[in-house]
Amino acid sequence: MKHIRNDANDEAEELDVSLEKAIVEALNGRTIVLVGIMGCGKSTVGRRLAQRLGLNFLDADSEIERAANKTITEIFAEHGEPYFRSGEERVIARLLQEGPQVLATGGGAFMSEATRNEIAAHGVSIWLKAEFDTVMARVRRRSTRPLLQNPDPEGTMRALMEKRHPVYALAELTVLSREVPHETVVDDIMEALRQHLLAPGAAS
Repeated sequence: MKHIRNDANDEAEELDVSLEKAIVEALNGRTIVLVGIMGCGKSTVGRRLAQRLGLNFLDADSEIERAANKTITEIFAEHGEPYFRSGEERVIARLLQEGPQVLATGGGAFMSEATRNEIAAHGVSIWLKAEFDTVMARVRRRSTRPLLQNPDPEGTMRALMEKRHPVYALAELTVLSREVPHETVVDDIMEALRQHLLAPGAAS
């Protein structure tokens, strides 16, 4: 009786490991790109997803700030949104060459057709779709959102979601981001990737 093993648990662990390995192999060097409105959880969930898959995690906004040696807020204030978007396109195009990895993009990045084309060529896009109340509850915790620095942040957010959601819907996969443990959303992403990359007939 000294060598009792929980075979069910052992098999489950082996299945998880093989699933993660299979997903990374099926990516074939591509980057998992998380898109969606500010506050939908791209960075928080992205870090956990990268850890689960054993991949590097990158945040596009952080990489833009590093390249410019300025914060996003400073770039917006000093140069305006068009300048920021142009730099964003260049940085994301460069980062997409460094896969496989998990990349969280800024809320407006996927609105660029050039960026969508780059992601389609070098990545797998996942829209983290969140409801208005969920997003507002999250973004109120941070005062560094340039697009919400106005007297009506709720109205601005509703307008952004109305404009951007049809474009986010062009992503290859959609996963709901909701008020559950982050690991639950990661589980949902893993299942979506399994079906997309590993199911019979899936494109690799």
